[in-house]
Amino acid sequence: MTDHSAPAPDEYVDDDTGAGNDQKTQEPRLWRDDGWTARIIKNDDDDGWAVAMIKDGEPEPALIGPWTMGRDKKNPKPLDPSAFITLVKTASEFVRRHEQQLHAMLHKSIVVSDVDSDATFNVTLDIIPDDDFPYALLTAHDADGEQTAQVRVAATFKLSESSASAWIANEFRTPH
Repeated sequence: MTDHSAPAPDEYVDDDTGAGNDQKTQEPRLWRDDGWTARIIKNDDDDGWAVAMIKDGEPEPALIGPWTMGRDKKNPKPLDPSAFITLVKTASEFVRRHEQQLHAMLHKSIVVSDVDSDATFNVTLDIIPDDDFPYALLTAHDADGEQTAQVRVAATFKLSESSASAWIANEFRTPH
């Protein structure tokens, strides 16, 4: 009898799966091609099935979603070329949106005019999400794109027009 229980997280990626693997697999419950692996797994929440989409070289699935039952209402519907193509597109879009959201959370930018010098600065805040000591870099570039100043600030620093203006007015000293 075959065990259809969901794999433990370290079982999502086979030993022969990884970056640079050109092996193409087309089995009813496992497809591997084009940098992605689709694996049909037992859904722990009910009697149904799920599909895990794993990008080559990644330890965790990028996306897990429900999968259709087969005609016998017991086993999963087998993977096929059109389903795999759709799953790759969906997982790729999901990863792309996640990366964009992460970038937006970690990178802020604002343009501020300094009234005293009549200069315009592009001020950026780049958060470095270190597990132990997260921090951020506050950077000012002049109108020509040349870096004027850069200081390290707390990862919780809030970049706004007023905080950027105050930093510029304080001659780019580290804000407290």
